[in-house]
Amino acid sequence: MAKKQKQQSGGTPATVALTAAGVDFTVHAYAHDPSHPSYGEEAAEAMGISPDRVFKTLVADVDGSLVVGVVPVAGSLDLKALAAAVGGKRATMADPTLAERTTGYVRGGISPLGQRKRLRTVLDDSARSHPTICVSAGRRGLEVELAPQDLADLTDAVLAAIGRG
Repeated sequence: MAKKQKQQSGGTPATVALTAAGVDFTVHAYAHDPSHPSYGEEAAEAMGISPDRVFKTLVADVDGSLVVGVVPVAGSLDLKALAAAVGGKRATMADPTLAERTTGYVRGGISPLGQRKRLRTVLDDSARSHPTICVSAGRRGLEVELAPQDLADLTDAVLAAIGRG
């Protein structure tokens, strides 16, 4: 992997958090196309990376509490599995406005890192099969590549099978 990025002005809360933690990461920027039907698939295509290595950050409501699920863009989030992973009974997708307000990021750019209010996080265990994965760096058109274990450590994530292919 490339050497750790030095924080530059204009960084996002996610890249600031990574820099502060001293974690090795690489930033990938690409021109975001607002007409593309999928933020995650657009990122994978633009970076030339397999969609199973690019993970999307989804915010769900589990029994009245917001929880983040991080799953490959090639699949979808299994809400029942997400609820079970955090000891809950029922999960639904969170209201997008509430997700944006709580995390401090816009939809399509929500990062599991550097959130305004740190939410419980569950990372799909398929991440372990890759040396590095990509997640949003905090805005559309910007991804950060890092080791899955570093992401899990920085977010105190539970690793569980929450993705559906």
